[in-house]
Amino acid sequence: MQYRTPARLGRPLSVIGQGCWQLGGDWGEVSETDATAVLDAAHGAGITFFDTADVYGDGRSERLVGAFRAESAADSDAASKPHFVATKASRRADPFAPETFTEQNIRAWIDRSRTNLGMDTLDLVQLHCPPPAIYGEDRVFDLLDTLVQEGKLAAWGVSVETCGEALQALEREHLASIQIILNPFRLKPLDEVVPLAESQGVGIIARVPLASGLLSGRYTASTTFAADDDRTFNRHGEAFDKGETFSGVDFDLGLEAVARLEEALDGAMPLAEASLRWIVGRPGVTAAIPGARSAEQARRNAAAGSEATVEQQAVLDRFDDAVRATYDELLRESIHPQW
Repeated sequence: MQYRTPARLGRPLSVIGQGCWQLGGDWGEVSETDATAVLDAAHGAGITFFDTADVYGDGRSERLVGAFRAESAADSDAASKPHFVATKASRRADPFAPETFTEQNIRAWIDRSRTNLGMDTLDLVQLHCPPPAIYGEDRVFDLLDTLVQEGKLAAWGVSVETCGEALQALEREHLASIQIILNPFRLKPLDEVVPLAESQGVGIIARVPLASGLLSGRYTASTTFAADDDRTFNRHGEAFDKGETFSGVDFDLGLEAVARLEEALDGAMPLAEASLRWIVGRPGVTAAIPGARSAEQARRNAAAGSEATVEQQAVLDRFDDAVRATYDELLRESIHPQW
């Protein structure tokens, strides 16, 4: 596993992190036993970066991560590879109403996460895709600075929907990280956001790295998802931004794009591994945070964090050509203008 330390975070993160949305149960049922097995397998494979949020399972994900962190704190592995836990706040109130981002609410969200995670000082708190107007609100970011001074969090960042929001956030002096959708179906962040963030020492965390599973290569036109799975109830943005599900790519068009990418790989590397390696191979990217519903899936994801061999790099160079051609020919027109 490779590790990277963005200057403004000042802490090393594994280049493959463990996304913990699924562990909240928002992508179908995941038992506590299975969730713990995922976290154990991820850490055993070198993952030190765990990303959660206060609304994942209404706090269930945070509590599971907190319990895992406490139980594994005494392990020798934990001492040599300390956990870095990022959480998110702000979607417990009306996410579309800037007036709900009051000091009282923000403090309550932070304190709830501290309790759920069992941490006096949170490693990183990210505003969770707040309303666009919030990026211009000095009072919100001044409060985050105050919470750092009070020792309730060590650093703060933002999770954004659009590149425009990311560029606005980069105007903030104490911004430590940006979490943004970046994968072979979403290339726009590579134009301006990632280079600017890198120049400022701001971490870039690639979320939805496998396009809600489309880039796993396991789906077909007949694939269905459970009623309580995000990929069912937010297919067209019914619950929140449509760019969150399959990265905003039409499912059938996404399958066509997947076929092209797999043809370029020609069996030399699984599509999911190639996609994760491609993401963390982009200059300026700190980490990618795929989710997992099983220990084996967590281990497979973690394997993509090792340094590529000469042979693997040759495959990835070929894959990069296919990614850019596929994006330009199939996806750019519908995706690039929106996010």
